[in-house]
Amino acid sequence: MKHKIAPSLLAGDFLHLQREIEMINESEADWLHLDVMDGVFVPNISFGFPVLDAVKTVCKKPMDVHLMIVEPQKFIPEVAEAGAYMMNVHYEACTHLHRTVTAIKEAGMKAGVTLNPATPVSLLEDIIQDVDMVLLMSVNPGFGGQHFIEHSVDKTRRLKEMILRKGLNTLIEVDGGINLETGKQMVEAGADILVAGAFVFGSPDPAQTIRELKEL
Repeated sequence: MKHKIAPSLLAGDFLHLQREIEMINESEADWLHLDVMDGVFVPNISFGFPVLDAVKTVCKKPMDVHLMIVEPQKFIPEVAEAGAYMMNVHYEACTHLHRTVTAIKEAGMKAGVTLNPATPVSLLEDIIQDVDMVLLMSVNPGFGGQHFIEHSVDKTRRLKEMILRKGLNTLIEVDGGINLETGKQMVEAGADILVAGAFVFGSPDPAQTIRELKEL
């Protein structure tokens, strides 16, 4: 499978969100990545369900919603109502992860589990067969524009080995510090989806940057 590109709206121009989303619609991007932050699980606050509901009316790409919040299981109905294709919850935020993953699927969404940089992939041994995607954070979550954490490449490789060993089709998404160089490293290590925020929206021609990421 050719890898997918999921631009992160967190790095977009919030005064012109419709324009940014229409650019994504017309680009070669595969998904739109949306980071919901609560200021508790991560040291930042981004946007909530009113914004997701508004985005839904314009966005033509599958919405990949990443909840960087405590107790994400409480908001499964709201995320589904907002039109999410994929709902990502953090391993570190879910006491009963299997129950949460099951509820996400029952709500009609794909289920993703996210790992922070310091969380080992070995902790997914007993849940990997139940999730549609694993999101590996290659920066500490909470802010865009951070530097790529180098050990993420080996971490991606180890996760890919686990997936293949179990004969699964679980997707690997990576998020943080992605550019043409780090994106190429991650794809070669086994990543299926690249999330890119500042590198896309901060470029002179975001659609061209998406195309270049897609061609890695």
